[in-house]
Amino acid sequence: MSLLKIAHIPPATVSPTATVLEAVQTMAEEGVGAVAVVEDGVLRGIFTERDVMLRVVLRGRGPKQVPMSEVMTYPVETTTDDAPADEVLNSMVERHIRHLPVVDAEGKVKGMLSVRNLLENMVEQLRNELHSLDQYLLNDGPGG
Repeated sequence: MSLLKIAHIPPATVSPTATVLEAVQTMAEEGVGAVAVVEDGVLRGIFTERDVMLRVVLRGRGPKQVPMSEVMTYPVETTTDDAPADEVLNSMVERHIRHLPVVDAEGKVKGMLSVRNLLENMVEQLRNELHSLDQYLLNDGPGG
């Protein structure tokens, strides 16, 4: 299954020169917890709600002045569209990663995957399997 079917696309992005305030505004407008920091279409970093807390608020830095290049996370863990969803989820849980950019071979960000995306998708798959099993058992009448 394509990870882009469950990822946030297009991903929320900002440039490395964008300020923390601009990044937070983008996150709020898009309803997401992370933005990809992109320059010339290529992923340079990621900035998350956790980064806001630990690298800006906790250190008393001004969100209107601090550029992404100073507070973004890099290098960035990424995945590709064709990676198995269960393996990606396991990796994210093991590494305590909440957001994972989906990139192509050139390093261009195609989507942003969250643990929530993956869990919601897995729950939906389990519901469908359960429904199929129910239907199978209910349709298996006498002599069947």
